Amino acid sequence: MKFGFRIPNLNKRIAARTSVKRIIRHNLGFKAPRGMGWITNPKKALYNKVYNKTSRGCLVNLVFLFGVPIVLILFVLNLL
Repeated sequence: MKFGFRIPNLNKRIAARTSVKRIIRHNLGFKAPRGMGWITNPKKALYNKVYNKTSRGCLVNLVFLFGVPIVLILFVLNLL
């Protein structure tokens, strides 16, 4: 299992949105309700739960890199 930052993959993103399996599930209504992943695929549900608790998005660093210094500068200049 990977720990750390998520690296976006454009190819996987496009493939997931245009797959035949997804089109069939969405058009014919074969989707399980939200939160039923433990019933439909428990192994994947467990993996996703651990992954989401141990990794962060790739844009989190940008927020801290640019957002925090700007707020501090505005605070020092009494603009906030």
